[in-house]
Amino acid sequence: MRIVNWGTFSAIAGYHVALFALLPFAFGGFNAATWIIYLVTFILSGLAITAGHHRLFAHKTYDAHPVYEWFWLFMSALAGQMSALSWSNDHRIHHSHVDTEKDPYNINRGFWYAHVWWLFVNPLIPIDERIVGDLLKNKRVMFQHKYYGWIFLAVNGAVFGIGCLFMSPLASFVGCVLLRIFTIHHCTWFINSLAHMWGSRTYSAEQTAADNAVLALLTFGEGYHNYHHTLANDYRNGIRWYHFDPTKWLIWTASKIGLASNLRWVNDIRIQQTLVNKDKQLLLERIRHEIDETALELREKLEELSKQFEAKAAELAKAYRELKVATEERRRILLLEIKRLRRELRVDWKNWVSLTELAEKRYALA
Repeated sequence: MRIVNWGTFSAIAGYHVALFALLPFAFGGFNAATWIIYLVTFILSGLAITAGHHRLFAHKTYDAHPVYEWFWLFMSALAGQMSALSWSNDHRIHHSHVDTEKDPYNINRGFWYAHVWWLFVNPLIPIDERIVGDLLKNKRVMFQHKYYGWIFLAVNGAVFGIGCLFMSPLASFVGCVLLRIFTIHHCTWFINSLAHMWGSRTYSAEQTAADNAVLALLTFGEGYHNYHHTLANDYRNGIRWYHFDPTKWLIWTASKIGLASNLRWVNDIRIQQTLVNKDKQLLLERIRHEIDETALELREKLEELSKQFEAKAAELAKAYRELKVATEERRRILLLEIKRLRRELRVDWKNWVSLTELAEKRYALA
C-alpha cells in the first residue's frame, strides 16, 4: 500500500526514530521525577482520549460542564491524536461501517493496517456535517480544532519545561514527551487492532470487536470492545464491578460533583435482551440445516423463550415509565408488578442460558 498522507507519516515515523535514537543517550539522565511526570501525563492524556474524545464527544454518552470540556480538550493534546472533532468524525464512521471497506481502520485488512498504517495510506478524512453536526455547534470543540497545533505545542512544551526543572533538557524531551506520546499512541491503536482480533465476543459474535481485559488495563477501560460496539451509547465499557474501567468511575465521580450529567447506561434487562436476540439469530443460523426432532424442538423453544423474554422486558420498561408519573397508590401497585416481572425475567434468563448451553453441547456450536 502506497503512502498518501506524507505529513502524518513524517510526524509519526519521525518521533519514533527520534525516540529510539535519543533514548540511549537520555536514559542515564532519567530520575524519579522523569517517571512521575511521565506517569501523570500518560494518565491525563489517556483519560482525555477515553473520557473526552471517545465517550463524551464521539458517543455523547453523557453531558459535561464547560469547565470539564475545556480541561479534557487541552489535556487531550498531550496524546497527539488529532482534535476531538477529527477524532470523533473518524470514529463515528468506524462504528457505522465496522469491518467493511468503509471502515477507516478495517481489521480485515490486517493488524498493521488497523493499528497505524491506515493513517498513512489514506488522505485525511474530511469533516462531514452529517456525521459531526452536533460537534460543529460546540464552540469549545471548534476552538480546539482551529488551534490544535498550537495547543499541542503549548501543553507538551509546558511538560518539557517542567521536566527541565528536575533533569536535563534531553532527558525531559525523551522521557516526559516522546516516550509518553509513543506509549499512549500504541495503547490507543491496540484498540483498533488487537481489540478486533483477540478476546471474547459475548454480545455480538458476528463482529470482530472483542472483550479483552488485558487491553482494558492499558487503555483505562477501553478493552471491553465487543460490549462497546454492541451498545455504544453506554458511558461504561466495563459493566461488571470487577471490570477495570477507571474512565467509568471518573465520569461517575464527575457527575457527583456537578461536572457531568445525564449519564447514559444500559440496564441489565436491556443487555440480556440484546444477548437473547443475538443468541437466537446465531443458533437458528447454525442449526438451519439440522432436521432431527431435537433441532425442530430447539427451534420452537428458542422462538418461544425469546418472545416471552421480549414481552416481559417490554412490560417492565412500560411499568418503569409509568412509575415516573404515578400517584402514590398506583406507585405501590407498580412496584409490586416490577418486582414480579424482574423475578420472572431472572427465571427466563436462567432458562435461556440453559437452553443455549444445551444447543451448543448437542450440536458442537461453541
